[in-house]
Amino acid sequence: MAVRIDGTDRKILAELQRDAGQSLDEIARQVGSSKTPVWNRIRKLREAGVVGTQTMILDAEALGFEACFFVLIRTSEHEADWQAKFLKALQERPEVQEAHRLAGDIDYILKVRVKNARAYDKFYQALISEVRVHNVTALLSMEEIKSTTHLPLEQIRVD
Repeated sequence: MAVRIDGTDRKILAELQRDAGQSLDEIARQVGSSKTPVWNRIRKLREAGVVGTQTMILDAEALGFEACFFVLIRTSEHEADWQAKFLKALQERPEVQEAHRLAGDIDYILKVRVKNARAYDKFYQALISEVRVHNVTALLSMEEIKSTTHLPLEQIRVD
């Protein structure tokens, strides 16, 4: 880790994870400091790359995106040009919320959020028309039990 994190930094990060939209005054109150030192610490953490873009978390189901598929992909293609084409195809598809390259029998796993099974099939047909894959298995999530963007900050050793 390039930046040193102390206990106050960790408290600030926890508050930002909890609600990045809260005021600087509120963050300072929660961590037991004043506004200017908190702002300087946030700026330092941003400059170090610890704090990234601020976004809002939208409720997918409230917006009609009721189907979440985990897509397991096996490929026999491992050349650089195939990988570049595959990664480009994933980057261009807003349905893909996450994509991971794996160790083991499965090469990639995707988290795909769509309105329904028909929308997933449309996504799938478009993907396989662009890139060749050996095997695709789609798993429909029946229920989301836990989803978080929070990191376990208590595991960071503080200076």
